[in-house]
Amino acid sequence: MKKLVYVCIVALAVLHHDFYWWHSHEPLLFGFVPIGLAHHVGISIGAGLVGLLAVKYCWPQDVDVRDTPPFVTPPAGGEGE
Repeated sequence: MKKLVYVCIVALAVLHHDFYWWHSHEPLLFGFVPIGLAHHVGISIGAGLVGLLAVKYCWPQDVDVRDTPPFVTPPAGGEGE
């Protein structure tokens, strides 16, 4: 799955360069969204989904393991006062 995530990241980087609709405002999607803007929205949604896949399948499992015990506050009015 890591390789698929890496391939998706490279594909998004290549597709992000919008050189084919750069100077065009036609066609309009839904009658009002320029094609370049719709392309950018699609790339943004794709980047979010690839980020979700990267966190789910590529994040190391031992990153969130605590090395030391958590800090515990001593009870009020206890020893040493």
